Formats: sequence, structure tokens, C-alpha cells
Amino acid sequence: MKDALLGLLGSLGLAYWAKITTDSPSCIYYFGPFSSEGEAQESQGGYCDDLRAEGAQNITVTIERRRKPQELTITDDWGSLGEWQGTAATAIAS
Repeated sequence: MKDALLGLLGSLGLAYWAKITTDSPSCIYYFGPFSSEGEAQESQGGYCDDLRAEGAQNITVTIERRRKPQELTITDDWGSLGEWQGTAATAIAS
């Protein structure tokens, strides 16, 4: 039932997403959807901890109410990510 509700909220642009940007590597990650801003805020810590453990630097988090992003990981150069490529995809799929 929760998945159906999140799907509806997402299609209407009413779901919450954690947008996490890092300077090194230069990426934008979207995690979600969440049914409330509070739920998204509670979850962000785990995502940031994972990114820090992988060596990410200058992590910034914003919570956005939006439709599902077309891409969950955005970067200009996948080749420079090296070890990040697999781990970021795994984190997003979780």
C-alpha cells in the first residue's frame, strides 16, 4: 500500500527526495521517494555516512518535493568515478 501511495505522490510531484551533492567526486545523488519531509530528513544521515565512508567530500543535502528524477545519479564523467560507479548504484537501489 505504501508503494502505491509513494507512486501516486511521485507522479503528482508531491513526494520528497533527498538531493545529495558532492564535490569529490562531482555528483548529484537522489534518494527517495519519501512520503514526508521528516522521513527524508531521517534517512539522509545513512546516505551521507555511506558517501563519507567511500571518500566523498563537501557533502550537501537538500530535501525537495518533486517528481521522480529522470536520473538518480548525475555526473559529467562516469569514468573518473572508478570505485564509486558500483557503490553509488547500489546505495540508490537500496
